Amino acid sequence: MFTIRKATPADADTIVKIAHQTWWPTYSQILSAEQISYMLSVNYLSDKIANQIATQSQVYLILEEDGQPVAFASYSVREEDAEVYKLQKLYCHPSTQGKGYGKALIDYVVDVVQQAGKKTLELNVNRDNNAKTFYEKMGFEVAYEEDIPIGPYWMNDYVMRKRL
Repeated sequence: MFTIRKATPADADTIVKIAHQTWWPTYSQILSAEQISYMLSVNYLSDKIANQIATQSQVYLILEEDGQPVAFASYSVREEDAEVYKLQKLYCHPSTQGKGYGKALIDYVVDVVQQAGKKTLELNVNRDNNAKTFYEKMGFEVAYEEDIPIGPYWMNDYVMRKRL
């Protein structure tokens, strides 16, 4: 049994915890330990997440399994194009992968986008991340490749889009 709810600033520590538990097994085969540590230290600070939630620059969702937070997602309107929503983050604790929680979070965001009258949901995924296959099964297609500098590192991504 699971539920999805909007996160509050008080959930920031929980989001950071899930990110740390998820990033290492997800990215250790494709990124260096130094890059993973750096990106977690830049992107997953409790104060930063709490501020994003409080200012609504990103809407965070928490998925709870039997009352325990095990996954999260965040989304926003794409800064460059208000007609496109961007799935900013989607992480499920490794012990819950394969239970349909990622799909449930995407379905939730798709509903939000459709209710807003928009037709496109976009995300970035590392070009070497096996999650690309999952996103393709969810109806996303590669739109283009993008290399984004993050401090001394690069995110080498596919930008994928789903038409709604």
